[in-house]
Amino acid sequence: MKRVFIVANVGKPPVGRALEEWRPWIAQRANIVGVETDGDYDLASVEADLVVVLGGDGTLLSVARRLSGRQVPLMGVNFGRLGFLAGFTPQDFQRHFEEHLRQELPISSRQMLEASVVAADQPFSCGDLKELATYRKFVATALNDAVVTAGPPFHMIELSIAADHDTGVRYFGDGVIVSTASGSTAYNVSAGGPIISPDVEALCITPICPHSLSFRPVVVSSRTTLLIVAVMVNEGTTLFCDGQASTRLLAGDRVIIRRSEHDVLLVENPDTREWRSLADKLNWAAGPRYNPRDAGPK
Repeated sequence: MKRVFIVANVGKPPVGRALEEWRPWIAQRANIVGVETDGDYDLASVEADLVVVLGGDGTLLSVARRLSGRQVPLMGVNFGRLGFLAGFTPQDFQRHFEEHLRQELPISSRQMLEASVVAADQPFSCGDLKELATYRKFVATALNDAVVTAGPPFHMIELSIAADHDTGVRYFGDGVIVSTASGSTAYNVSAGGPIISPDVEALCITPICPHSLSFRPVVVSSRTTLLIVAVMVNEGTTLFCDGQASTRLLAGDRVIIRRSEHDVLLVENPDTREWRSLADKLNWAAGPRYNPRDAGPK
């Protein structure tokens, strides 16, 4: 029998009811090795063949980060709004779960980011990334994005952004988003960044409200190492990883963002089609909607 670990965000009332109903049903078909409802479990030590995540994309992002590189597939059931990552609905979960037990459903490998912060007074050089672990004061991974945001008192900040030891550029604005292809439909697209197919190995650099008419989002290879220097910051300027792990940035701090050594494995819903999903969830390519009653007499 497959070993299944269940993570349930019971802060959403429908999740608690579903867990109560599905737990004995799953136990009849698989070996449940643990259930987490409070977010305190050490997921890096989980011995399971599958993690079922009941919640939404935010819950799945948390689980992906807390696995710390463990290559255990995640099957997300969406009780939230969009569900780009948690690809199964409460209505189709049981059917697909049984199907996965009989013959594994498609599993995709999604790239993650590693974001490290090195203080200004450390002698670290980005030319020798092997020494990064020695000097950094913060490190976190992200499945969607790493974001530097201005924070209170919400004045513009100045950042320097360089790629692979290039000289880089300096600009004023409200911050910058570095997203994976998986995260391109999240904060990135809200800030005007492009939508990237999840199987494209790329990073998207999207400035947040740049004080420039020509600073457009840039898509680079996932093998690129990015260096963001906090030249001028506010008291609340912060680096966020998937909107969850965070650290305050001081003037001169260096943020090094690169692809994580470990991807995350997601069980894909075989009924989902990428373009159809964009159209349904983001109204992508939707035409204008007219109400004949608003037209009035001619």
